[in-house]
This record gives sequence, C-alpha cells and structure tokens, in this order.
Amino acid sequence: MTRFSRAAIALACTLTFALPALAQTKWNVATAYPADNYHTENIAQFAKDVSAATGGKVGMTIHANASLFKAPEIKRAVQTGQAQMGEIILSLHENEDPIYGLDVVPFLAASFPEAKKLWDVQRAAVEKKLASQGLVLLFAVPWPPQGIYTKKDVGGVEDLKGLKFRAYSVGTSRIAELVGGQPVTVQAAELPQALATGVVNAVITSASTGYDSKIWESLTHFYDLQAWLPKNMIFVNKAALDALDKPSQDALMKAAEEAETRGWKLAEEKTKWYSDQLVSRGMKVVPPTAALKAGLGKIGEQLTGDWLKRAGPSGQAVVDAFRAK
Repeated sequence: MTRFSRAAIALACTLTFALPALAQTKWNVATAYPADNYHTENIAQFAKDVSAATGGKVGMTIHANASLFKAPEIKRAVQTGQAQMGEIILSLHENEDPIYGLDVVPFLAASFPEAKKLWDVQRAAVEKKLASQGLVLLFAVPWPPQGIYTKKDVGGVEDLKGLKFRAYSVGTSRIAELVGGQPVTVQAAELPQALATGVVNAVITSASTGYDSKIWESLTHFYDLQAWLPKNMIFVNKAALDALDKPSQDALMKAAEEAETRGWKLAEEKTKWYSDQLVSRGMKVVPPTAALKAGLGKIGEQLTGDWLKRAGPSGQAVVDAFRAK
C-alpha cells in the first residue's frame, strides 16, 4: 500500500468518527382509521413530504386503525407525549369544548363549499383551544356528507324510533335520542364487529366509513342526507414541534398546508366513488324523502340552538361570521 493510500484511509477514518451521525427525529403518529382510507393515505403523503423537505431529519411512523391508541385516547396520548402526533375527528371531544362539535350541527354546513367556509371561521378557535392544551393544529380534512344507514325503508323520522344508533359524538347521540332511538357509542375501528353482533342496527356516518366497515354485510339502505361534513384534525405535541430546528418546523408547516389542500380535494373527489361502491355491493343509496328531510331539519334547528346555548357568545360569534361569509 502506498504512503498516499495509507494517509487517505487514515483521514477517512478520522472524518467518520469525528462527524456526528445524521440526527433523525422519529415521531409516532396515532390514527383511528384504516391504512387505505384517504385520510390515512393523505397523512402518509404528508409524512413523505416532511421527510423529503427536511432531508430525512424528521421521520414519522403511522399507526393506523387504532393500533397504537383507541380513538378517544389519541388526543390525551399526544398531550402527554406518548405519541408526538395524532388524528381524531373533531367532534369526538365536544364535551371538552363546544367548538369541537360545531361541524356536526345538522344542516348548518351541508356541502363542501359551506364546510370550508365554516372551517375558515372555526379554525382560529380550535387552534386557541388546542394551544391551551399543549397542542398545535397542523391541518384538517373533511369526511363526505353524512347519511343514515338502516336495514329497512325509512319514510320519516317516526320510522327511526327504537333503532340502536351508532354514535360517535355528542351531536350524533342527541339525534338518536330525538328520533326515539338508542345511541350506542362505537368508534370506527369497532364498527364492523358492532354491526355483526347486533350492538347497533342503524348508523349515522359517511359513505366512506360505510365502505371501510363493509356495512353492506349488515345493513341494506343508505339515506344520503347531506346533513353535515365532519372533519378530522391532525395535531402535534407542541414540545415535540418546538424541539425541531426552525427550518424543519417551517418545512413541516408548509407540508401541512399542502396536506390540507390535498385532503379537501380528495374528500370531494372520492365522495361519489364511495357511493358507487356501496351500490355495486347491493345497497340502496337514495336521497331522503321530503318527510324525513323536514323532520330532521327541525331536529337540526333544535340542535343548533342547543349548541349555541352551550357555546355562549364566542360560539355565536363564530356562527355569525360563518353566516355572514
């Protein structure tokens, strides 16, 4: 070996031990939805974008289908640092603060444009509440419009009496009660089993969740109410975010903006696809009768009033801003 070769090898060894290994921040991301749901796929793309933008310095492991924490546990787990990032449906925590449940008030915002207007005025209040809990909002993405799944024809609200409704929020529980049904709290990951065992025999949810849970194996009708568009929010533990260097923080927030835009587009594009999938599997996908829509509309007015009473002046200000847009 030449003197030059020995010197080169010695220098390379010196550099190898002198330079620190590339530091990588690894985050666990908890979500309650299947890996092939568009919400989860959007988060996976977000994680790839962040990794690319930070040169691999920030990596994320996504734990789908409530495999790390059940849906009601995710927010608390992120607050306490057991996971660095999480995704939940906003209305799951309406009991903490009414602002989390505004987007499930029936018929307040019943289309994608209206839901976006609502989010534009709701966002600041959600961010403020999360900040008080040590969390930072990253982005929010809607579900397709909500409807009712049953195993029978429904002509009016009286036909819903006595059914065992799957509920996922304060609002959906109240709807079940007001139509004379029995609300049963069931999270998305547990819905297939609840349907199969008869724990519930009616469901208020989207065509997306119906598809994910293979709801056609238990129920036969989907009444496409276009009642409201609930949203999932993705948030991060503030201490974990603050631990990143400034360029990484900026890259992450930029990727979050892109993920929100992409997610809203995905939700709208996939709405018809999900409905078509239900039809192709033998379900009757139909609009509500005039009587059913009118009856649920009255319930919506009552629930809007109830929400405004709970939310007080700050909630009224948000609703007024939405209606003024």
